[in-house]
Amino acid sequence: MSNGSSITQFLLLAFADTRELQLLHFWTFLGIYLAALLSNSLIITTITCDHRLHTPMYFFLLNLSLLDLGSISTTLPKAMANSLWDTRDISYTGCAAQLLFFIFFLTAEYCLLTIMAYDRYVAICKPLHYGTLLGSRACVHMAAAAWGSGFLNALLHTANTFSLPLCQGNALDQFFCEIPQILKLSCSHSYLREVGLLVVSVCLAFGCFVFIVLSYVQIFRAVLRIPSEQGRHKAFSTCLPHLAVVSLFVSTAVFAHLKPPSISSPSLDLVMAVLYSVVSPAVNPLIYSMRNKDLKDAVWKLVSG
Repeated sequence: MSNGSSITQFLLLAFADTRELQLLHFWTFLGIYLAALLSNSLIITTITCDHRLHTPMYFFLLNLSLLDLGSISTTLPKAMANSLWDTRDISYTGCAAQLLFFIFFLTAEYCLLTIMAYDRYVAICKPLHYGTLLGSRACVHMAAAAWGSGFLNALLHTANTFSLPLCQGNALDQFFCEIPQILKLSCSHSYLREVGLLVVSVCLAFGCFVFIVLSYVQIFRAVLRIPSEQGRHKAFSTCLPHLAVVSLFVSTAVFAHLKPPSISSPSLDLVMAVLYSVVSPAVNPLIYSMRNKDLKDAVWKLVSG
């Protein structure tokens, strides 16, 4: 294979070799996918229908649920279909589309989590300026910036990755199309251009991470100055779900891509990829609803009619 144009399909990594395990994986992922669809859709519907939740925090949570739905819908249906029909193939176009949408949703979600950290910082450290700094127009602009940044980043990486000549076969060591696995198939030094783009993206991601950490340093300092224990507990309770989601998202993604080569293995890579691409979007609604009384009450009101 002299270049990418001669490849008509890629072969994804299979979860199992035996038919029984393939069907087990299918039913397991189907359950996770349906749970993610139900929980995220329930949050979106609840926030949309309940006017009491029309605040910046819940507006950003609605966007997060939309991104989680898109993220898990990009990778899991194809993996379930391959397990059910005992296949491994994905078309060249399908792989490019999967990569584009996955990077888009992942980048936009990380940007949105950064914005949500700013929302919590303003709410706790500058409560008197909350309505001014986070008005409806400002919230829409920030959410649009997150979605736009995700799309631009995805477009650049996808176009650059699929412009590389590929001559190392067409088998990917992952259950979905991922940049590092596609770069392994490249036979040209032009892959260094994509590596350069990845370095820039990592630097920007690190900048967002530093912003989140600094925001929470200020938040914790402000909370510890609150005289009443009830006030401190209430302030912490609004931050813990976001902090848990960020921790799960960042820790699994960082470990999956930056772990030492000495402990790397196809099985571990597969487990970590499932954690950050499947488990994280599925459990985010549970994390937010468990610690949020207003959201739980609104969901119960919607479900009970």
